[in-house]
Amino acid sequence: MKKVLVSVVEDDRFLRESMCRLMRSLGYTVDIFSSAADFLASPRLAETACLIADIHMPAMTGLELYRRLIDTGNAIPTILVKAFPNDAERARALNDGVLCYLNKPVHEVHLTRCVCAALTSAGSPEEGS
Repeated sequence: MKKVLVSVVEDDRFLRESMCRLMRSLGYTVDIFSSAADFLASPRLAETACLIADIHMPAMTGLELYRRLIDTGNAIPTILVKAFPNDAERARALNDGVLCYLNKPVHEVHLTRCVCAALTSAGSPEEGS
């Protein structure tokens, strides 16, 4: 089993659980959160090797969450997902350092590639790879 933690922040329960199942099927440890605030309050925030977050969430968007992490010295390779693509927002997010910006419905192959890239960029050891 890979000893890296992937955290999923998604307000839609179905999508959150679906991404969780996919990450677990790939052998990752997964924590799931329904809001950015819940993730920020997690005692395992510092252990997160890759963050997958929805852009459009109440209270704090995925991009705001990413910026908050950077501002507090908790840079985590981040993948943002969005139901309604916006080219200007995508360019801004990628320019800010977001690793991947994926449209919903998220294709498993694209998400898997992004997670692998995130873990490589973070230098996370993947046991059993």
